[in-house]
This record gives sequence, C-alpha cells and structure tokens, in this order.
Amino acid sequence: MNQKGLLTAWNDTKGFGFITPEGGGERVFAHISTYAGRGRPVSDRKVAYTIAKDSQGRPRAGRFQYAGAAKVGASIARGVWVAAAVVLVFFTILAGLFHRGNLPVSILAAYGGVSLVLFVMYWIDKRAAQRGGQRTAENTLHFFELCCGWPGALMAQQVFRHKTRKGSYQVVFWLAVLANLGALGWLLVAPEAATLRQQLDFDLLNSLRLPDPIFTVFGKPG
Repeated sequence: MNQKGLLTAWNDTKGFGFITPEGGGERVFAHISTYAGRGRPVSDRKVAYTIAKDSQGRPRAGRFQYAGAAKVGASIARGVWVAAAVVLVFFTILAGLFHRGNLPVSILAAYGGVSLVLFVMYWIDKRAAQRGGQRTAENTLHFFELCCGWPGALMAQQVFRHKTRKGSYQVVFWLAVLANLGALGWLLVAPEAATLRQQLDFDLLNSLRLPDPIFTVFGKPG
C-alpha cells in the first residue's frame, strides 16, 4: 500500500470506482474485488493502494483500503453481524438438539466441518480474484453449501465481501440453504425417514410426542 489518494466516483451497485492520486495525475480504476478493508467502500474517502495493470496494460488498483482517519472510522459491516447472529442461532439449535439426544453428533460435526472448509475455500477464491488467479467454480461452492456448508459460506461472504453483489449467485445460494434446511427437517421429523433415524440412533419425533393423558393420570394398564 505505497500510494495514497481519494476514492472518487464510487458506484457501489456495480462495485467499482476511481482513485485520484494524492499528488495529482490520472485517476486509477478500482474494483470491489481488490478492496482489502472492512465494510463497503464509500466515495470521497482517503485510501491507500498498490498499482497493478490490467490485461491491456492500463494502471489499476491492485489492492486498496481506507487510510488514516477513514481507516480508523471504518466499522465492521452490518452484514457481518447479521450473518454471525444467524449462524450462532442455527448452531445453538443444533447443539440443543444434540444435548437432548435428538441429534447425532455426526450431523453437528458435518455442519461445523464443512462450514470451516467452505469458509477457507471462499478466502482462497477471494485471493484468486484479487490476483487474477484460477478461480473456484461456482458450482463447487454451491455443492458444499448444499452439503451442510452454508453457515460457513454465509459468514465468508460477509467477512471477505465476496459474492455478495452477484444476484444470480445469491439466488442459487439461498436455494441451496432452503434445500439443505428442508432436508434436515425431513430427516428430523418425517415418518418416511424413521428407518434412517434408527440407523443414526436418534428419534426426535418420538421425543416430541406427548404422553397419553389417561396413562399420565392412572398409569399404564398392567
């Protein structure tokens, strides 16, 4: 970050803008994929950046982030807190079911393990986007999201500001979340999944059944 300037003409919808060098000169193109700070960039803020070149040899910002007072004032994006709250509530529910014996440890471990793997995959893909390297296929990310990794993906999207602005990606992501939760709900309570629950040695459905009030009062017939 050896250059300083002012971020101008930032279009947050399209995810790009221009940096006017501190000492004057031609403006430098800056894209959201190379932003290294917290939250979202805002126009008329002082930034520090590196110089790179695009495929046509034109100068562009390699990486950029807030500098000076702007950096101190930058806060964690609200989306990070929302994502953290959603993930915390979800894992609290899973932990509660496991504690009551209504969820096998394998499912809890699957969500935790795959989420961690996918979080790292997002980080790698973000760095690849910044450096112009080989990217991870979106279908691969969606596959892991469907296979219990969506909590990690949700956190990674907000922490790394990655894939959050691409509408088509977000549609598929949330469809994967709904499909995964639907499959989990089916496994937990559907009568058709009773055999599978027995194989996994748990049965939430039986624990939710209320005792017969006659038996509760008089006891079971002997």
